[in-house]
Amino acid sequence: MSEALQELGAHVELKRPNAVLSHEIAHGELTISVVPSALVDFVEFLKSDRSCRFSSLVDITAVDYPTRDKRFDVVYHFLSMYQNHRIRLRVSMREDDMVSSICEVHPSANWFEREVFDMFGILFSGHPDLRRILTDYGFRGHPLRKDFPTTGYTEVRYDEEQKRVVYEPVNLVQEYRQFDFMSPWEGAEYILPGDEKNEQAKG
Repeated sequence: MSEALQELGAHVELKRPNAVLSHEIAHGELTISVVPSALVDFVEFLKSDRSCRFSSLVDITAVDYPTRDKRFDVVYHFLSMYQNHRIRLRVSMREDDMVSSICEVHPSANWFEREVFDMFGILFSGHPDLRRILTDYGFRGHPLRKDFPTTGYTEVRYDEEQKRVVYEPVNLVQEYRQFDFMSPWEGAEYILPGDEKNEQAKG
């Protein structure tokens, strides 16, 4: 299988040298890094080329690298049922960049791109209806970014007095949320349950 993938990687790089930055095989899958401006043309080529025929778009997602200059990788997974191959495309982009929508080539990209926009805040130029798809109206932030707080920014509850759902800033007042995992070995003045055995062993 890896030999066939090597041939496929060499084929697409030969046919579209201006679109392919690099290709590699890892864990039995071919990954191709694509020039953002050439994405739509390249996806069209993968769909129509007789050696590829990647007619099924399986998924679109993204990965966040907050410390990197090109913060996001937008990742596309395709399947060729004709050749029995899978391929992954990777497009690296800055936070304020836009990536072209592939909806015209694969209409099923519509909801995938909306999900990536909702979860990561990545904008797709040319998308017919780019709006949130998983979070609520007025939701603040993008939950799959690494800098998004695990508690979120707002909490939702039903208010009995107002007889409606209300949105409020997150307010963590419970004592048990203030975890302290200090142990005697790190200089704590108390002994946690079970640590006394270690103290006895030292003595």
